[in-house]
Amino acid sequence: MAERRFADMLSRMSKSVSSTELEVHAGSMPFGLDKELLASKSAKVAALLKENSNADLSCLLRDIPADSETFEIVARFCHGYAVQMSSENIVPLICLSFHLGMDDNHCNNNLLSKAVTYFEQRVLPSWNEIIKALRSSEESIQQTMQLGLFDACLQAMIAKASDNPQHLGEPIISRNDGDGDGDGGDKPNAKRRLFALDWQEDLITLSLQLYEPIIYTMKQYEVPPEYISASIYRYAKKWIVCCNSGRETLSIYKRKSQRNIIETLEKLLPHGRELLPCTLLFEMLRFAIDLEASSGCRNGFELRIGKQLDQAKVKDLLIPSQGYAKEVQYDIECIRRILKVFYGNYDSSDASGFITVAELMEELLAEVACDTDLMIDTFISVAELSMAAALGTKRNLDGIYWAIDIYLEKHAYLTEKEKEQVCKVLDFRKMSVEACEHAAKNERLPVRVVVQVLFMAQLNLRETLTRPAYDNDKLGKENEEEHEVRVEMEKMSIKVKELEKDCHEMKKEITSGRNKGKQSLWSEMKRKFGCSTNMDDLHCPTKKKKVHPKCKAPKQ
Repeated sequence: MAERRFADMLSRMSKSVSSTELEVHAGSMPFGLDKELLASKSAKVAALLKENSNADLSCLLRDIPADSETFEIVARFCHGYAVQMSSENIVPLICLSFHLGMDDNHCNNNLLSKAVTYFEQRVLPSWNEIIKALRSSEESIQQTMQLGLFDACLQAMIAKASDNPQHLGEPIISRNDGDGDGDGGDKPNAKRRLFALDWQEDLITLSLQLYEPIIYTMKQYEVPPEYISASIYRYAKKWIVCCNSGRETLSIYKRKSQRNIIETLEKLLPHGRELLPCTLLFEMLRFAIDLEASSGCRNGFELRIGKQLDQAKVKDLLIPSQGYAKEVQYDIECIRRILKVFYGNYDSSDASGFITVAELMEELLAEVACDTDLMIDTFISVAELSMAAALGTKRNLDGIYWAIDIYLEKHAYLTEKEKEQVCKVLDFRKMSVEACEHAAKNERLPVRVVVQVLFMAQLNLRETLTRPAYDNDKLGKENEEEHEVRVEMEKMSIKVKELEKDCHEMKKEITSGRNKGKQSLWSEMKRKFGCSTNMDDLHCPTKKKKVHPKCKAPKQ
């Protein structure tokens, strides 16, 4: 509608001014202008007419770097009408007036000087107006750079960000308020939200061609890194679509563009602990993995995560493996690399971080143990990482034992050999008395493992019995508890000896080929432990063992 109104207006003006018209194409729209009026304001048109007044200038002015709205403003100015300048059209207007040579050397009070004055007085003093002006320049970025308009905007933005970095947005602080969601997220407080910039004037609305040099220069001018990091994360959230679901819906061009964005943002992201919550760094790492970004990009995010791994949550570590085969459900190697970074950078004098990461790995192990489709190799790999994280923390390994118990419960169809393979990571010397007692009566564990538990209990008993006695005045009630423990341990020692004897006899029977009765090995073991199989006289809890359909014995 605006183009049609101007065409009608231009047609009326041309009838009253001159019959010699020049047809100029701006964008997809043709404009009929009077040659003399245009030449009076444009040095370029005047020079072309001077060379040959009868020449058709339409072909010479065919590639004007402007859209129809910008050229309409020029046409109105040439015909003496008032022009309406704004932050949204000022940069294209300066570029076009410069291209046509509409400066004061050709005509006093010309359009270029008016546009530059507006730019300096109305745009540069305001952060919001600069953002609007830059956003409108994206169709003519190269000319904007050449004319120095971008540098002028950049210097003005640097000065404003250095004075008040909140122009970049509020820094993102990790939330540890125990609200249950466990997220460290972009949640500004209510007071700051009242004064937040409108999203249309936010720096993240600019294209990457403009955003990258702005952030790079701000880093050089030492704008606080927490504000820069927050802006970079929000830019990633706005311009990158996570491809976990529906990767096939993205075109090749779109994926390439988003890959370029995440790789550029990783290079811009400042290095430093706690500049962004660990959860958000994991989110950006997933962006990089989903978009198949370069290894340097992924390693960069892993390095930043590793430096603050003690702030991570279990769900952060559940990174799906990539590739078509997907023989492993989770990216164990990624977790291993992040752990390596953590132990290589964390202050060894502060043990709290090591304990936190050890607990985190135990929680991760328990989480993946509940996955009924989790393969043995994957579980063992996570268990080994948990064991490695627990080294040097002087804490028991009960969490790893309980996770293994969960895995065996969820995967009851495993063979005895497979169960032994799962339990190899256990170190019974670092388990509590309660966990050892549970393991000794746990029918899900393979027999060989139970024997190991009882053997370790016997060793602990010997250590307890050979320990020098303490001063009687300091023992008090503790002696009574120690006596009770000795009694229980002695009973357990007797059972171990009986068990070893029975195992030796059974081994001899198997070797000689004899097979007495249908009684299972586990039933015999429970009898030796004093656990009755009679439901009327239970001495320890028993559960009906789950059998995988494939493992059921055929009916005889």
